Amino acid sequence: MGTEKKCFFTFFSTTFLPLLLLLLYSISAFSSPRPFFSLGQRGPHCPPAFAYYIFGGKGDKDRIFRLLLAVYHPRNRYLLQLGAEASDEERYRLTLALKSVPAIRSFGNVDVIGKPGRFSYVGSTHIAATLHAASVLMKVDSGWDWFIALSALDYPLVTQDDLSHVFSLVRRDLNFLNHTSDLGWKGGQRIQPIVVDPAIYLARRTGIFHANEKRPMPDAFKIFTGSPWVILSRSFLEFCILGWDNLPRTLLMYFNNVMLSEESYFHSVICNSPEFKNTTVNSDLRYMIWDNPPKMEPHFLNVSDYDQIAQSGVAFARQFKKDEPLLDMVDKKILKRSGRNQVGPGAWCTGRNSWWSDPCTQWGDVNVLKPGPQAKKLEETMTNLLDDWSSQSNQCT
Repeated sequence: MGTEKKCFFTFFSTTFLPLLLLLLYSISAFSSPRPFFSLGQRGPHCPPAFAYYIFGGKGDKDRIFRLLLAVYHPRNRYLLQLGAEASDEERYRLTLALKSVPAIRSFGNVDVIGKPGRFSYVGSTHIAATLHAASVLMKVDSGWDWFIALSALDYPLVTQDDLSHVFSLVRRDLNFLNHTSDLGWKGGQRIQPIVVDPAIYLARRTGIFHANEKRPMPDAFKIFTGSPWVILSRSFLEFCILGWDNLPRTLLMYFNNVMLSEESYFHSVICNSPEFKNTTVNSDLRYMIWDNPPKMEPHFLNVSDYDQIAQSGVAFARQFKKDEPLLDMVDKKILKRSGRNQVGPGAWCTGRNSWWSDPCTQWGDVNVLKPGPQAKKLEETMTNLLDDWSSQSNQCT
C-alpha cells in the first residue's frame, strides 16, 4: 500500500481549492451529494490506472452496461462501443443508462463511440477498431498505464482495487499477452491463406472473401500468434499508433489479408521490435475452457465452474451467456455488488452499504485501495509470471 500513501495533494492553497471544487461541481448537471470531490492522481508513485475498451454488437447494450459497472473505478477511463449493426436507439439508451449512475455522471470518465465503423470479428477491421479505440483513449486521457479490451461476453474475477493493487507491483512497460512462434496448423490455415475483409469497403455485413492461392511465409519478420485478449502498456500502444518505427504499419498492411489477425498482430509487432520484445509476459490473465483441439470459441461458463474461476488467480473470464446465473454469483461473492445498477464498490465508496443503499453514491479519496481476498490469488499468479519473465533472456520464442 506504499504507493497509495505517497499519492496525495502537495499543493492547492486554501484560496484555489474551494474555487476548483465549485467549478467541478457546477459543470456537472447531475452531481450527487458527496462529502468532497477527490481527484485521481497519476504517476509512478500512485496506483496504476487502466483504459478499458468494452465492445459488443446489436442487442449487447445491457451486457456492456453490466460489464462496465463490474470494472468501474473513478481512476480509470472507459470507452464503450456498440457495433455498426446496433441501432442509434440502442446507443442512446446506453448513454441514458450511464447517466443513471451517480459516480459516472460526476467523474465523467466514460465515453460512447457515437458512429462506429463496421468491423468483422474474423477480419482485419477488428484490429483497426482496437487501434482506433486506443487512439481515442490516449486523446481523452493522458494518464492511464494499461489498455484492456473486453467484449460483452467477458467478466472480471477481481475488483478494481484488487487489480490496481497487484499491478502497482509491476513495471509499467510490461505487456501481458499469450504468444508463441510455434504456429502449428495456424501457419497453413490462418497465416498463408489470403483473405479480404469486406467490412473495409462494404456498408452491409457479409462473409470474408477467400482467395484461391496462398502466399509463402514472410522472411522479413517472424510471425507470432496467441490469444487475442491482451493487456498492453501505454508505451507499446504509442509505438503502434504513433509509429516512430515503420514496423507497426508494415505489419498492419500484412495482416490486412490474414484471417483472425487479432490473434497475431500485436504479438508479431512486439516480438519483432528490439525495443519491446523483452517486455512481454506470456499470459492473457484470462480464464477460459477450451475443447481439445480448440474450436473457434471457448465454452460458455456456468455455475458449475464457479469454484474453478474463483481459485484461478486471473483477472477476467470468458465467455458468458446473457444473464448467466454465474455472473450473479461473481457479483455477490467476489465483486460485492448488491444491485444490477450499482458499480463494484471499492475503498473510494464511503456511503452506507445495505441492500437498499448504494455505497458508491458517496465517495472519499479515489487514490486509496483496499484489496480483498482475490487480490492475493492474483498476486501469486503475477509473482509466478514475473519469475518466469525475469528468468528468460529472450521473451519472444
